[in-house]
Amino acid sequence: MKAILLSLILCAALAPSISAASTNDTAHSNCANFPDSSLKKWEEREFAGRSKYELVDSADGKILRGSTDGKASVLYRKKTISLTDTPIVEWCWKIKNTYNAADETSKSGDDFPARLYIVVQTGLLPWETVALNYVWASTSPLDSDWNSPYTTKSRMIAVQSGEQYVGQWVSQKRNIRQDFKRYFNKDIKKINGYAVMVDGDNANQSGVAYFGSIAFNSEN
Repeated sequence: MKAILLSLILCAALAPSISAASTNDTAHSNCANFPDSSLKKWEEREFAGRSKYELVDSADGKILRGSTDGKASVLYRKKTISLTDTPIVEWCWKIKNTYNAADETSKSGDDFPARLYIVVQTGLLPWETVALNYVWASTSPLDSDWNSPYTTKSRMIAVQSGEQYVGQWVSQKRNIRQDFKRYFNKDIKKINGYAVMVDGDNANQSGVAYFGSIAFNSEN
C-alpha cells in the first residue's frame, strides 16, 4: 500500500551505462551537504508509524539522518523539475546496516534501508501516476528491477545492494527521463517532487541511513 499512497501524496501535492540510465556506485569518504539547510519545505506522511528524519551536523557537513524501528513514513519535497533541461539526478547516501530481508519483491519483504522516490502525474486524476523507486537493496541483485508488489505503476530499481559499501558514502547517478522511457515507455518532461524513505514496517526491520546531496543536472 505504501507505493500507491506515496504516488498519490506526491502527485496530489504537487543494459546499463551512464547514458542508458545506469547506476554509478562509487564509494566516497565524504559527501556534499543535503540540498536544504532546514526541513521547512519538506513534509512527512506516515504509513505505519513514523520513521525519524532529522538534519544533523557531521564531518561531512549538514546531512539528513533517517532511521526506523519497524516503522514507515516518507519525507517528501514538492518541487517542479524539468527533465528536458535537467534529466540527470545525482545523489549520495550511506547506510548503517542492511536488513535480514525476506523476498524484497513481495509485500512482506518490501522494506529497504534507503530509498529515493520520484513520482510524476501522467493524467488529470490523482491516481494516474508512474513512479521510480531507487532502492538500496539488502538481498536483491544490483541493477535488478521489478514492479512494486503493490502496483505496476511503481518500478523498483536496485541501484545499490548488499554490504559492500555499508558505512561509506556512495554516489549514484541516473537519467530519470530515460528510466521513465525504459520502464513505462513514457516521455516524461517534468516531475513534481521527490522523496526519501527509510522503512522497516513489513518485516519489522531496524535501520539507519544518511542522505547528502540530491541534485538535478543536465546531461553535459
